[in-house]
Amino acid sequence: MRDIAVDWSDHGLWWPERNKWLTRTRSTLDQYSVQADAQLHFTPMHKMLRIQLPDLRYLDVRVDFSVKVFKAVIILCKELGIRHPEELSLQKPLYPDDLRYNYVSNPNRRRSYNRPAGADTNTFIAAQKGNSANNSTNSLDRSHRSFVGTPIGSPMNTSGTWRVGNHTPNYSPYNTMNGTMHTSFDGLNGSSENSLARSPLPSDEAKASLVRPKSLVERARMNVAWLDSSLSIMEQGIEEYNTLLLRYKFYSFYDLNPKYDAVRINQIFEQAKWQLLDEEIDCTEEEMLMFAALQLQVNLQANMPQSDANNTADDDIDAALTDLQTSLEGTAISSGLNDITQIPELSDYLRFMKPKKFTLKSFKRYWFTCKDLQLYLYKERGDIGTNPVHHINLKGCEVTPDVNLSQGKFGIKLEVPSQEGMAEMWIRCDNENQYARWMAACRLAAKGKSLADSSYDSEVKSIQAFLAMQHPAPVPAINPNTYDINPQDYVSQRFLRKSKGKLVQRILEAHANVKGLSLVDAKLSFIRAWQSLPDYGVSLFIVNFIGSKKEELLGVAFNKLMRMDPHTGNHIKTWRFNTMKSWHINWEVKQMIVEFDEEKVVFSCLSADCKVVHEFIGGYIFLSMRAKDVNQTLNEELFHKLTGGWV
Repeated sequence: MRDIAVDWSDHGLWWPERNKWLTRTRSTLDQYSVQADAQLHFTPMHKMLRIQLPDLRYLDVRVDFSVKVFKAVIILCKELGIRHPEELSLQKPLYPDDLRYNYVSNPNRRRSYNRPAGADTNTFIAAQKGNSANNSTNSLDRSHRSFVGTPIGSPMNTSGTWRVGNHTPNYSPYNTMNGTMHTSFDGLNGSSENSLARSPLPSDEAKASLVRPKSLVERARMNVAWLDSSLSIMEQGIEEYNTLLLRYKFYSFYDLNPKYDAVRINQIFEQAKWQLLDEEIDCTEEEMLMFAALQLQVNLQANMPQSDANNTADDDIDAALTDLQTSLEGTAISSGLNDITQIPELSDYLRFMKPKKFTLKSFKRYWFTCKDLQLYLYKERGDIGTNPVHHINLKGCEVTPDVNLSQGKFGIKLEVPSQEGMAEMWIRCDNENQYARWMAACRLAAKGKSLADSSYDSEVKSIQAFLAMQHPAPVPAINPNTYDINPQDYVSQRFLRKSKGKLVQRILEAHANVKGLSLVDAKLSFIRAWQSLPDYGVSLFIVNFIGSKKEELLGVAFNKLMRMDPHTGNHIKTWRFNTMKSWHINWEVKQMIVEFDEEKVVFSCLSADCKVVHEFIGGYIFLSMRAKDVNQTLNEELFHKLTGGWV
């Protein structure tokens, strides 16, 4: 019998009792404190996993169970052709029971492994030019073997198998010249039939796996499923052939470029679509019809040939020059404000109301002036120069749209920081154009940007375009008899009360506004509209603040933390990341401690492990430090320092 050479290079030692890999090959077993009676498993580090993508298709892939989840996602996204893997992570599948119980009281919750204790010194240092997270000489481990898969089977199958290769490429997730991703196979590019840039219909199994939250509390419990990015897959109880979900975790999409991101745009679009259909995020009826229209346009364009995005170099140059011109010239609110020595302002008659308990108040008409992040209200236009009736500092406030096109309602809800918490105020505009200008001004002022900021005009146009897409057209663009539309595939359950025929008619009327969009443009319009929703990008957690006996909601967004009412979703208080000094975990009592300039916030998390909250905060800080003018290599060490919860 001939000797057969066996390659053991992919094997490693796993210590089940301690739940860890012995990956330091230069360390002895004695240095690992392995005793003679210890049981070690010599097992492959790469194992098969069933991964569900955001578009609900399943892929069987080989994943490294021995590296941290953050690195495993980077490698997986490289194989799938998805740029900026730092925005994604892996989840365990959710079940209905996960929405019924908090993490700490769920009788069916998975084993939670203890983490190293010790003080955490995650101190926030604002990103500065030349000191960015991406400006690092630390590169990914080039000695790691990368397994590249080739999809096989019909392109219309909802699940695929990946054949694994054995070559070892010179691994780097980004091209340092232009930040583009390179893959070693053709099955995932935008022109292939098997491309991840175009999604098949989901299987019945995939649809059945979806959970639909019925309240804000149930939405908060959905965040229990995230894996710990600082631990390996095997350390978190995942076994070979288990199913995990690949999802966008951080809603801060960087450099979304149609030329390089066909797969990424499609997967973001699909995740946004299912969030809306499953009611993970709220929207009005007009907005839901607009999303249905855009989804219909995507479905129609998917069956038509598309122009090559790589032939748009001239358009990219023109767009870059336009952006440069806008940034250099700034914004002129009116023709009389071109003098750079004059502070631009916005003035008009609007209606205002400050609601109070047990008091019936209506909107009153005032002369509004917005100038240098401040809002002044006067009884009449001629009163300028006297003391205003109301004075509102817009910086740091919460701005929420209150629009109903069918009723001609164009409102702006302001929640302004005060000593008692967030004071609620309402502004009512007369028409769309007035609303777009004031809404843009309030949004920029809340971020600390004045009307002189170059993004003001683009913000106004974006709001106007968002409203324009919600207007029903008088005549549908396509005949309903020529295209079978199932309303359940386009709108969420709570909008299915109308008859099918009437709902289809309204979807077709809304579709006439977007009938000229290409496939990629329709997806991008869907994503932008999704990002314009008030609840977009807010990850919820049920927490218990120190000093309070009741359960409350904590919302984590890309730039702030929000204390919220669990029943209404109203903001009780907001803390901005730009005033944050540090965030860490007290592992002994499992409490998050976040220190801001004005106060220290301490709370325990009930709906998930406190490490999940810590990782969201640190992850958004990490993403905010990305910049185009620095090396695009991911700094894994910094990510884990910001999100790990320990030194």
